[in-house]
Amino acid sequence: MLSKKQIAQRIASEIKDGQYIYLGIGIPTLIANYLPEQLEVVFQSENGLLGIGPYPEKEDMDPDIINASKETISMVKGSSLFDSAEAFAMIRGGHIDLSILGALEVSENGDISNWKISSGLIKGVGGALDLVASEAKLYVAMHHCHKDGSSKLLKHCEMPITGIKCVQKIFTDLGVFTILPEGGFKLCERAPGVTIEEIKAKTEGRLVIKGEIKEMELFAQD
Repeated sequence: MLSKKQIAQRIASEIKDGQYIYLGIGIPTLIANYLPEQLEVVFQSENGLLGIGPYPEKEDMDPDIINASKETISMVKGSSLFDSAEAFAMIRGGHIDLSILGALEVSENGDISNWKISSGLIKGVGGALDLVASEAKLYVAMHHCHKDGSSKLLKHCEMPITGIKCVQKIFTDLGVFTILPEGGFKLCERAPGVTIEEIKAKTEGRLVIKGEIKEMELFAQD
């Protein structure tokens, strides 16, 4: 199965030159570390930063420069700082090309659940509500299963819904999936060493397998 870093690296290979991209809490915040050098991409954070760079070295850390996960990050040349109201205006105004979020559950129709107050998993819905309602493409980065082994790819989300029919692509530690227009998780790639049978066993929602499923390229381990 893929590590968090490997999931981030795989998503980074999807990014296109010139895109404005929102990075959510969790695995998405790692993506800035693996962006191909030839690409010019602008990463945005809802707390008011346009131009997120990779994680800084210890001696370069500034506690006032943080991402959505409250982690210390760096800023690239030309970065801008502003209040969160302007950050959300960018999101709602359709100025972001792609949002990459973590999730607790995704349904086979592309619904996403990424918060649940009663469990203490996430304190509130936060900026995700604006992100899923925007015109940006939405990718999800997450582990395929919960810690108890239950699937996060479901027929119907069991936790509070953040957005309906908004997810286009899902990247997990087992593989890469797209949401079909008629519903269902289409398996596009499988992680190295992971079998289709294992993915079937760990996917509660409708899994669609067509043709030969290629094995993902190997990436650096943690």
